[in-house]
Amino acid sequence: MHAGGSEVLLKKATLFLLLIVIMIAWARDAYGQESPVSPEGQPERQAIVLDVQGPIGPATRDFLIRSLEKAEKRNAALVIVRLDTPGGLDASTRDIVKAILNSPVPVATYVAPEGARAASAGTFILLASHIAAMSPATNVGAATPVAIIGDTPKPDVMPKDDEKEDEKEAGDEETAKEPGSAMAQKVVNDAVAYIRGLADKHGRNADWAELAVREADSITSEKALELGVIDLIAVNVGDLLEKVDGMVVEVNDREEVLETSGLVIERLEPDWRSELLGVITSPTIAYLLLLIGIYGLVLEGYNPGAIVPGVVGAICLLMALYAFQMLPVNYAGLALIVLGIILMIAEVMAPSFGALGIGGIIAMVIGSIILIDTDVPGFSVSRALIGSIASAGSLGLMAIVWFAVRARQRPVVSGREQMIGAFGTALAGFDFEGEVFVHSERWHAVTESPLREDQAIVVTGLDGLTLKVRPAQTGTREQEDV
Repeated sequence: MHAGGSEVLLKKATLFLLLIVIMIAWARDAYGQESPVSPEGQPERQAIVLDVQGPIGPATRDFLIRSLEKAEKRNAALVIVRLDTPGGLDASTRDIVKAILNSPVPVATYVAPEGARAASAGTFILLASHIAAMSPATNVGAATPVAIIGDTPKPDVMPKDDEKEDEKEAGDEETAKEPGSAMAQKVVNDAVAYIRGLADKHGRNADWAELAVREADSITSEKALELGVIDLIAVNVGDLLEKVDGMVVEVNDREEVLETSGLVIERLEPDWRSELLGVITSPTIAYLLLLIGIYGLVLEGYNPGAIVPGVVGAICLLMALYAFQMLPVNYAGLALIVLGIILMIAEVMAPSFGALGIGGIIAMVIGSIILIDTDVPGFSVSRALIGSIASAGSLGLMAIVWFAVRARQRPVVSGREQMIGAFGTALAGFDFEGEVFVHSERWHAVTESPLREDQAIVVTGLDGLTLKVRPAQTGTREQEDV
């Protein structure tokens, strides 16, 4: 009893310490670190640098928004977003743009290092920033919504007066033939209005911004500066701070003169929360978590009380659902995956010689392919993983079918059919009714021919629990007793 009480106290102490660690980590993330202090005791003015590389997604959104909040709490003079991205999700991009536009701290988006790009979603973020800067040998543009590339309407061209009527008729016919073009036009027009508004807000070239959406135009940093798309070209962060010193920017509807001389540069790294979010919102990881979660709960159902499969499955399933609500998920794909798993489980429980299993594998593969409803680079389930899971499922299905066929071909080892034709011996002599020994069991038997003790008999029928027997032919005594 004493040992049990000590064990309980130890568990409670461990949980208490774990809770304290979590609270400390939360407090540090919520309030951030103190601003560095100068030798004179005054807080030093900071320029906070945020590195954003790769596709724009939920993890990037979380990191940037919370970093802007930290910059506000530290009273930073400037936030520099060092950007290199091929694009990203529309929802995450719009949240980032709103956070930049409403930030009380000026934000400078800096496309760097050399060779970097601000494509698609990156173009929107660059134009939304208070300062737009690029390194040499970088590019910006190609902001056409990815989902409608290939069906993108051509840019508007003013027709001549004598061509208007013909173009109207032709346009009506073309629209009737291509019902999807209306939706594509809506998506493009929405993106055009959005990007023009961002460009106009900071006095940048809105005509080129529209061209970047309608024709996926992409230009170099030098051309961007020439066209008035960006404010400056800087070799590095230090050069950027020198060039923006004294620049007037509009922050929350008020003009602010930047004083960037002598700023202390501090780089903020993604914390554990952003790193974890980046891992679980990867479509491939979220897909794996979904499968582990479902199979874990299924195993717990087959083995009640195992606990571990159920706990792991529930945690993984909840994490997968949390990730999917942040990703552009095609719910038809999700339903097909669940249906495929159900069909494969049904094949195990009620073998159909492959009919249910093959249907389950096909449904699961199709659902996995269409699960993520976007063509944005970096946001798709790995085809290699889908192929591996489909191959593993096919091998498992073949094994189930093989065992089912083998079991069907095996001789019957129980029931009425197995008893008829079985051999045994008479335990005592009798003329019509007595006891026999068959399959190591004592049976009540009836016979039409008299039997003597230890005479070999063969079963000819079964009436309830009474065997019908006859004498075995001489020389064919063959007992199956064990």
